[in-house]
Amino acid sequence: MGYIIIGLILVGIVFLPGIWVNRVLERYSTPADRYSGTGADLARHLLDIHDLQTVTVEETKDGDHYDPSAKSVRLTADKFSGRSLTAITVAAHEVGHALQDHEGYKPLKYRTNLIRLTQKFEKLGAAILMISPFVGAITRVPGLSILMFAGGLMTLGTSTVVHLITLPTEFDASFNRALPLLDEQKILLKPDRKHARKLLKAAAFTYVSASLMSLLNIARWFAILRR
Repeated sequence: MGYIIIGLILVGIVFLPGIWVNRVLERYSTPADRYSGTGADLARHLLDIHDLQTVTVEETKDGDHYDPSAKSVRLTADKFSGRSLTAITVAAHEVGHALQDHEGYKPLKYRTNLIRLTQKFEKLGAAILMISPFVGAITRVPGLSILMFAGGLMTLGTSTVVHLITLPTEFDASFNRALPLLDEQKILLKPDRKHARKLLKAAAFTYVSASLMSLLNIARWFAILRR
């Protein structure tokens, strides 16, 4: 019974943040035409007033993010072309990252460097996972399951570290950059400011959710090894 309770608690810790983030983002995605400009329009405007004309605003299918290497704010279709409170708030959040990059914000630099480093570990971990079954079939190595787990841990564990390190950077982008920008430019309708704070918090916690899901994947590896 104790294990069931612990399991339910862990499941709640893993899934609830993601559910909350998605619920907040979806809640303020309507009405879809609440603002006159799109998320892309706002991002371009905020970048231009800070003389960041070289930073592009692009549509993407890979999730809303700022790419410091390409100097590009990338928004999913619903944010890029959307006119909802969610669209403009998320756009402002990503512009916040562009400002961090422009100002040489060290935590963003650390995250960028860490991502580059962990990508190498993830590739190595993926390679180990791919060859492990063949090695096991040929050599019948008893410790193959440990090798597989090591590969999974390298692949998923490094991603978790990146997400956790990202948190201060995300909160800074939301509340030290995006919210002041929205206030200074008088973008938000008066009733929307308190809701925008919720959205900015959700934008920051997106990476928390992703990190917890990575931990869940690692737990699945443990389960596989115990079979």
